[in-house]
Amino acid sequence: MISTTPSVDGKRVVKYFGIVSGEAILGANIFKDLFAGIRDIVGGRSGAYEKELRRAKEIALSEMEEEAARLGANAVLSVDLDYETLGQNGGMLMVSASGTAVLVE
Repeated sequence: MISTTPSVDGKRVVKYFGIVSGEAILGANIFKDLFAGIRDIVGGRSGAYEKELRRAKEIALSEMEEEAARLGANAVLSVDLDYETLGQNGGMLMVSASGTAVLVE
């Protein structure tokens, strides 16, 4: 279970494992390639860009969840997602997810 809240209704936290995280980094070339082939920009939005960002978010969340499971947790609470540009001129985009791994019952 992954939640942005610090608790889960009807569940009791019985053990805290600490902070877990996951990251996904996309290179600028991915965005340049996407931009060259984009045909679905409507009203300033790009479905292709959004799809890549969703994919990066899913990777980051999955890595975070796997780390929590390795620790013995069955939930991650207080999850936060961050988006950052890295490198000179924002050459890469990083999506990171972090939260507190816990055991709930």
